[in-house]
Amino acid sequence: MPIVLYWGDDDFALEEAVKTLKEKTLDPNWSSFNFDRILPDQPDGAIQGLNQAMTQPFGMGQRLVWLVESPVLQSCPETVLAELERTLPQIPETTVLLWTSSSKPNGRLKLTKLLQKYADIQEFAVIPPWKTEQIEAQVRQIAKDRGVRLSRPAGDFLVEAIGNNTRQLYGELEKLKLYAENTTEPLSLEIVERLVTTSTQNSLQLAGSIRIGDTSKSLELLQDLINRNEAPLKILATLVGQFRTWLWVKVLLESGERDDKTIAACAEIANPKRIYFLQQEIRNLSLSKLLKTLPLLLETETQLKRGQEPLSTLQTSIIELCEICQS
Repeated sequence: MPIVLYWGDDDFALEEAVKTLKEKTLDPNWSSFNFDRILPDQPDGAIQGLNQAMTQPFGMGQRLVWLVESPVLQSCPETVLAELERTLPQIPETTVLLWTSSSKPNGRLKLTKLLQKYADIQEFAVIPPWKTEQIEAQVRQIAKDRGVRLSRPAGDFLVEAIGNNTRQLYGELEKLKLYAENTTEPLSLEIVERLVTTSTQNSLQLAGSIRIGDTSKSLELLQDLINRNEAPLKILATLVGQFRTWLWVKVLLESGERDDKTIAACAEIANPKRIYFLQQEIRNLSLSKLLKTLPLLLETETQLKRGQEPLSTLQTSIIELCEICQS
């Protein structure tokens, strides 16, 4: 399809998709003639992009016209829309017109509906760190795409070690791919543990440490996350998501629900088999304790958004959460 729209906040995955599209579209000997990158600050960038898209490529290969963060995806003047409505259906097969945006295109725009009709649209969103099933699926799919065969324990370790960090995942898989050239067997856990750079501290581990009331370990994990430039609001979002999941499961169990599929559906958990492990995690936590955690976490979010110092705010909140879980 000659029109492509990539959008989402996983900038590295999006960049990789653009790189792959360039390799598929452009002949390397003619790329300097057939590649146009139009930045958002260029006047009439969308019109300029259309004009270039209608131009036949020079030499071999196709032409690639890339509209980067085009402002018309959020607000499109009528004059520009009219030109797009006239031209988009006419884009020749010799051209690929690529739009990219870190934000979701404005769904109320006629342009968005036009792109939904004519474009191949792909979303590149960072998976929330508490959605472990999605992260596992992503890790295994990207490993497969990169030609890296992993044993089941090795894949599980990679999920735990990297989480939703797509940039690190690609880097580690590239390293594993080089090693795998010397073997035909799936890479074992021992090999992956030896080769993969792992930061053992992540926000889910922080949630688990708070759950058992380990204050000193929780503060140590928090400090490590901050030292690795993890965004405070992102850390907090993971804690909110995890404690909300635990609360949902506890509420349903306390109400007498025993069907794992029902509990999973209500708690928005993709894999019902995970319910067993969640039950074990909250076995020693009462419903009353869990009910106290979310108001505290939401109050912490308000404080952070009002500009309070992130580290001390999170430290205070974590100490209070640990005290709740200990009591």
